[in-house]
Amino acid sequence: MKKAALHNLGCKVNAYETEAMQQLLEQAGYEIVPFTEQADVYVINTCSVTNMADRKSRQMLHKAKKENPDSIVVAAGCYVQTSSEEAARDLSVDIIIGNDKKHELVELIENCMNQKKNANEETEGVDDWKENICDINEKGRAYEALSISRTEEHTRAFLKVQDGCNQFCTYCIIPYARGRIRSRKAEEVVHEVETLAANGCKEVVLTGIHLSSYGLDHGDNLLHLIQEVHKVEGIRRIRLGSLEPGIIDENFVKELAKLEKICPHFHLSLQSGCDATLKRMNRKYDTATYEAGCKLIRKYFTHPAITTDVIVGFPGETEEEFEETMQFAEQIGFSKIHIFKYSMRKGTPAAKMEHQVADSIKTERSEKLEKLNEKLEENYRRCFLEQEEEVLMEERILVDGQRYFVGHTREYLKIAVVTEEDLENKMVQVRVKKMLNKEILLAEIVKIY
Repeated sequence: MKKAALHNLGCKVNAYETEAMQQLLEQAGYEIVPFTEQADVYVINTCSVTNMADRKSRQMLHKAKKENPDSIVVAAGCYVQTSSEEAARDLSVDIIIGNDKKHELVELIENCMNQKKNANEETEGVDDWKENICDINEKGRAYEALSISRTEEHTRAFLKVQDGCNQFCTYCIIPYARGRIRSRKAEEVVHEVETLAANGCKEVVLTGIHLSSYGLDHGDNLLHLIQEVHKVEGIRRIRLGSLEPGIIDENFVKELAKLEKICPHFHLSLQSGCDATLKRMNRKYDTATYEAGCKLIRKYFTHPAITTDVIVGFPGETEEEFEETMQFAEQIGFSKIHIFKYSMRKGTPAAKMEHQVADSIKTERSEKLEKLNEKLEENYRRCFLEQEEEVLMEERILVDGQRYFVGHTREYLKIAVVTEEDLENKMVQVRVKKMLNKEILLAEIVKIY
């Protein structure tokens, strides 16, 4: 039996596509082994969101070929989409697959094996096969048919429902790597959710490159998709991936609040709390719009988790502009802030902007914002002390010599309980007692469903 190993870099969409490619290989009879073991085929789903992501993608491709020089190394995803010529010159790479051709993975591998075998037998033209199977699409117009029937996490499935982006933020390469928006048909999504539910999955996370744009290409919308997924029996929770502030209006939030399976956990992308910086970023909202959206969410949901992303050190960001972001973040009262230092990305307008911020200043601002984040996170977690919460249990872990079973609340707070019972994929009612550490709340079991 041929062996295959896969490695994922980047976002949840990439993670979904990697799981889908793994299941294609399994269906074709491949044994899946860890990436650190020798395999006949290595598949690296690359990322290109930053220059560092490009570098990591190249490193993993070289690592795979070094692990087994006779293996077939497949480079898929955003790095090879934006740097196809560079990837084609890489001697570690045997197959290049663009962002709409992953469903052809098995066929391309088999073709490569056959052509490589024939070339070796002829003792000349050994490299001829590589050129023939490089297949970079034009960031296609149709939604690629990939699906999963189960998830490696067992309890929670990330489900890609949308691809591409039309926003063209000045710092972002992804529209060039993923193309324009395209969405999966609602009935296809529902069918996949039904399959996942039949295989024991209790929670689905709807994800996309620009999830808020779902359905705009074929006359549908995200709210309708959520309502359809909500009807699937066996699914207990629906969680949403990153949303843009513009989708948060009264009707959207009011209708979501009617759906009992919806988790009150909203990741609203901010990037900056300064209007001048948002304008340079080409973001399509201002801080007033963002704040209004947060107020709407809190109007219809009880103590929801509102998380966000913030980029520090964007070109032209002054100390005063950064302080505006700090003040705005504290004013909103996020439950968690994901902090990124601006990384110049070749090929984007921001890379050509004047007044690039020094790395030392980016680091200083990042550390300052992280201190605020730690305070906001602790404030949010403390609100749940002595409260009863529903937890979807996931796995057993060891903390300071003590065994715990851990899972997440609907707000995505991590909860630990002391028990020897196997609670994997079970819903448990708990009473939160104290903070175990900066990331985990300790609770006692009230009821197991």
